[in-house]
Amino acid sequence: MSAVLKDPRASLRPMREHDITQVFAIERRSYDFPWSVGVFTDCLRVGYCCWTIVEENDLAGYGIMTVAAQECHILNICVDPNYRRRSYATALLEQLLESAATHGATTAYLEVRPSNIAAIDLYLGAGFSRIGERPNYYPARDGREDALVLSIPVSPTEP
Repeated sequence: MSAVLKDPRASLRPMREHDITQVFAIERRSYDFPWSVGVFTDCLRVGYCCWTIVEENDLAGYGIMTVAAQECHILNICVDPNYRRRSYATALLEQLLESAATHGATTAYLEVRPSNIAAIDLYLGAGFSRIGERPNYYPARDGREDALVLSIPVSPTEP
């Protein structure tokens, strides 16, 4: 598997420390309860798989995942609102799954808000299956929102 970008102006690359300001700006534009700069800094510092998608010179999105004990946990995939509907989230998801396989993961997991229909469609379209629910997982304007737990087998990387 190799993440395929339909737009020749776009490319995938590992996240770098100097990207965090732009990543945080995208996060704030996208979520009511954004991660902090410190969370992104810590993800890089501890060696999580952190990828960005860049269109020309603009950071258009990012994805973050952990890998341990043959499992990966996709923590965040986000595309700037100005760059959506270009298959960038799909490319980031493919890149994360490819990285998971490279790191020996056999299963990928993630949580998603039931209200995030676009993300659910992305994940189900990629082959994820619903395996559970986490009550009161996400902060929400009216208290808490549950999370759907999804998973997919990860194909091993060919030598």
